[in-house]
Amino acid sequence: MLNRGKSSNVDKFDNYAVNEEIRSEMVRLIADGEEPRIIKTSEAIELAKAKDLDLVEISPNQDPPVVRMIDYSKFKFEQIKKAKEAKKKQKVIHVKEIKMRPSIDSHDFEHKVKHARDFLEAGDKVKFTLMFRGREMVHAELGYEVMKKIQASLEEIATVEKQPIQEGRNITMFMCLKAQSGKKTK
Repeated sequence: MLNRGKSSNVDKFDNYAVNEEIRSEMVRLIADGEEPRIIKTSEAIELAKAKDLDLVEISPNQDPPVVRMIDYSKFKFEQIKKAKEAKKKQKVIHVKEIKMRPSIDSHDFEHKVKHARDFLEAGDKVKFTLMFRGREMVHAELGYEVMKKIQASLEEIATVEKQPIQEGRNITMFMCLKAQSGKKTK
């Protein structure tokens, strides 16, 4: 019999009712090589135990619920393995931040744009933050000019995902690789 007690790490595959946990009186039994048939739950459990298998409720929302005779631990292992494979194939996109000032020197600007290009080519998004100090806030147009210069420098490989917008003492803009511009991220 399976140990179905509560553990510290809740398994997302533990949502299947197994053997005596099935509450329905009648079930639709699916066994390997046989046609699906409707029988009593107690009878289905007896058949499963005779074959040294577990009765697992696959589709509880049907009338009657659909159950299968399978080795539950093997089924659970395969579900976890599939989930791990799917997770391996996911591409995680990180957001890298580059901070600047409105009075940035041309060499510093080129250096930061080069880093942004490297980040974009690696598949990451880049958040440009232009910070104002003191009386620089009076000339916000200088900040927007720097953002336009960034856009012009990276236009061949990147698109603007979020236009430059002033938020308090900062102007922020997001850019991503041209191939990613249509995809949504978490």
